[in-house]
Amino acid sequence: MLVVLSPAKKLDMSAVDTPATAPHFVDDAMALAKVARGLKPADLQKLMGISESLAKLNADRFKSFGTMETKPAALAFAGDTYTGLEAGSLAPEEMDYAQDHLRILSGLYGLLRPRDAIEPYRLEMGSRLKTRRGKSLYDYWGDRIAKALNEQADTLGTDTLVNCASQEYFGAVKPDALKLRIVTPVFMEEKPDGPKIVSFFAKQARGAMARFILQRRLTDPDSLTEFDSGGYRHRPDLSEPNKPVFVRPQQAA
Repeated sequence: MLVVLSPAKKLDMSAVDTPATAPHFVDDAMALAKVARGLKPADLQKLMGISESLAKLNADRFKSFGTMETKPAALAFAGDTYTGLEAGSLAPEEMDYAQDHLRILSGLYGLLRPRDAIEPYRLEMGSRLKTRRGKSLYDYWGDRIAKALNEQADTLGTDTLVNCASQEYFGAVKPDALKLRIVTPVFMEEKPDGPKIVSFFAKQARGAMARFILQRRLTDPDSLTEFDSGGYRHRPDLSEPNKPVFVRPQQAA
């Protein structure tokens, strides 16, 4: 199976002694950075709904893009999903497996392998950045992300994609171009009025699910129901064929 994750806004660019690879769409990333370089900090602030200081930071990053220090993507992203993935604690052979079976969707880079070298950036997939390809990043990437996933799935001999990404990012995977079965796990917390999705915990669980798949080298989508990290249990009564639901007891505040 192939697994996809969203990236994270939070980054950890501290140095690591880990070999890195080149992103597949690096030339497209350079072209996007060039477009963003032409925007003023106030433009970036409005585009991404960020603070003035973050806008200035990212304007400086885009100006320096292509010359900054890099880090493997799965180790550079440091948000909630990556707390669940814990890529830094994967054994070398597990990272080798992840390199083939895990993909990270990215507004700037399109599609990343865990070891692909990235520079620090912030550019959400939902950003309406105008380029020669259209009015948004969805237009910019078109069907190329879906086709790249098809190609990798064909290489692996699988017909299943496990979607552990957010709606914003998975929206860049054009459904009419994707030839794979999509399985989307859902993670919920037990509440007095019934199970509810809590974004913070759901993000962590998506990363933990990706880790579960990679460490066990799962090939059968039915095996996802065995996921029990963090106290989650599969709930067949709430699930659909391609949308397994996992619920755990309410967590203390």
